[in-house]
Amino acid sequence: MGLKPARASAGNPTEAGVAARSAASRLLRGVLGGTPLDSLIEPTTGDAAFRQLPPRDRALTRAVVATSLRRRGQILATLHRLMERGVPPRSGRLQSILEIAAAQILFLEVPAYAAVSTAMVDAEGDRHARHFKPLINGVLRRLAREREDFPSAADTSLVNTPEWLRERWVATYGKDLALKIAAAHLVEPGLDLTVKHDPKGWAEKLGGIVLPNGTARLVPSGPIEALPGYGEGAWWVQNAAAALPVRLLGEVAGKRVADLCAAPGGKTAGLALAGADVTAVDISAGRLKRLAANLARLQLAADLVAADVLAWTPTERFDAVLLDAPCSATGTIRRHPDIPWIKRPDDIAGLADLQFRLIERAAGLLKPGGILVYCTCSLEPEEGEAHLTRLAARNHELKLVAVEPGELTGLAETRTPEGAVRTLPSHLPNPEPRLAGLDGFFIVRWQKT
Repeated sequence: MGLKPARASAGNPTEAGVAARSAASRLLRGVLGGTPLDSLIEPTTGDAAFRQLPPRDRALTRAVVATSLRRRGQILATLHRLMERGVPPRSGRLQSILEIAAAQILFLEVPAYAAVSTAMVDAEGDRHARHFKPLINGVLRRLAREREDFPSAADTSLVNTPEWLRERWVATYGKDLALKIAAAHLVEPGLDLTVKHDPKGWAEKLGGIVLPNGTARLVPSGPIEALPGYGEGAWWVQNAAAALPVRLLGEVAGKRVADLCAAPGGKTAGLALAGADVTAVDISAGRLKRLAANLARLQLAADLVAADVLAWTPTERFDAVLLDAPCSATGTIRRHPDIPWIKRPDDIAGLADLQFRLIERAAGLLKPGGILVYCTCSLEPEEGEAHLTRLAARNHELKLVAVEPGELTGLAETRTPEGAVRTLPSHLPNPEPRLAGLDGFFIVRWQKT
């Protein structure tokens, strides 16, 4: 079946194993109903069955659900071959039970007997799905027998990407690059850390590497909070691409800088570390509380404001503004494999309009001559490159300041012909797949005339 993720423990097929896989089928069904996976696994408000699992089983559940989402195109194609008439109507969680079991058999090397047994017990707990236990048994046992005949992990098609996204990426990037992006999404990424001081030393201590921009990258084992340096605030989690916008603001020491849509706060921390007088604005008071806790751990300071950026009026304008705007987040699919299955094409148009309004509002917060850096973690041109054209057509007071290759140490390939930055999941190749790649970001710098 080609390359597989790390082997998952089969667990006990009668107790803990059933609980973990039952929670997995519930989470998958929730995602396919439109709820983000992060919300479903949130420690205090997420899915009750998931929260009741011990830590080891929660980790197993997350691994199974993530694999089910990353490989969903292959899994659906496989189930279609096994069930030409599809899943019967009014069958409760049957669809998600089958998908979760198929993910284990095809990609997680879980013994077939464990996947089948836990699926059967899981179905028994659903008053609609329990009527289809013979179907579950027959389908999964046949899958286990014939697994080598089904689509392999080496399949070079875009089958695991929903059709609407697949068509967009091929149109935007061409088929070859779209294939590389889709392939990168099949691998869970490593952990990127922005280190306050001595990234090389901390990378060595943590068993990782240093990327060209100074980010430390590692393949984590165990809770992030248990890693050396966490408690003392030596570093924070931040993808290497997300660390670039702060750098592109230039020298900010002693300057008043607004970080708009600031939570969870990685960019706020970067600005504070660089010596800026930072005002971090976010519409969510709850997210700002988490940002405050992160700053406290890092022993960094910023003024925090809970407000809608579009309605917020500060008493004084800023020397610089960083706007990390709400977006479709399709650039973060490696870390959030639910995104292709909860987003819709209409989302992008609505978000692009909001982004443009935020750009114009951010310009109004700048002093003359001030710098605005805008970014989104999206692969979609409407949320990035299209804003350049839209502003130029308006003869806007914002004038593009091209990013020079020397500002992108080791990442010069991410510079666009216009002088903006476009990072892709397929960038930064590495022989170890989990040490490769970047989040997909669009970043542009303007100056207010």
